[in-house]
Amino acid sequence: MTKLQATANHFGTDVTAGIEAEPDGVITLAPHLAALWELAAPFLDVRNNDAHTLYAFGLASALLDAHPEADAAVVLPAIMLHDIGWSQVPPSEVLAAIAPGGGRPDLVLLHEKEGARLGAELLGKSGYDAAKIPAILDIIDGHDSRREALSIEDAIVKDADKTWRLSPHGIDTVMDWFGLDRGQALRLCSQRVHGHLFTDEAKAMARALSALESVTAWPQRQQLLKAGPNAGQNAGTNSGGDDGPASI
Repeated sequence: MTKLQATANHFGTDVTAGIEAEPDGVITLAPHLAALWELAAPFLDVRNNDAHTLYAFGLASALLDAHPEADAAVVLPAIMLHDIGWSQVPPSEVLAAIAPGGGRPDLVLLHEKEGARLGAELLGKSGYDAAKIPAILDIIDGHDSRREALSIEDAIVKDADKTWRLSPHGIDTVMDWFGLDRGQALRLCSQRVHGHLFTDEAKAMARALSALESVTAWPQRQQLLKAGPNAGQNAGTNSGGDDGPASI
């Protein structure tokens, strides 16, 4: 579980007055997309697809910032709905569709076709802009099986979907999907992500995430983790080096 509250205040003083309410890079979910999420969520309660979708949505939002030419009104609902079709695949067969060394391409295609069908229903129910719906459904129908990108919008959805695998949540999820340790999951996800992305920004994101997870597996980092969260804390230590306190 990602830590949401501090377990200590080593500085000892409240610094919250210096935190901006809406700094650059922090995103929110627009009301019309939050409403679409409420419709989609019941179809995403399959093998952590609900949390996967939210994190992939965040990555897609970041990629949209780098590509102002892309239509966010196509990308964001497409990433929100891209995996709803897994709800139509027997739960016992979902992981067989994507297992290393095997796979069931027929099930991958089924979830794409069903995702497009269900997506049309949900977008219609939500009153979404009818002019955008065909492009959204085209992206959903082929987001995994199609090797090329139809458009920059399709490329962003594909890249966000894949890059999630290297996020902390992605690694956690893949570990439990296939009974892997963290290093094995990192290697599996790396081989399935690097070399398969379209945008330069997603390639950079993926490299950064792989590097961070690689460091987690290093014995030096593991030794620090074993020592506990408060190891090395010393109120009299200048953590910023010779130039004074570090600034973040």
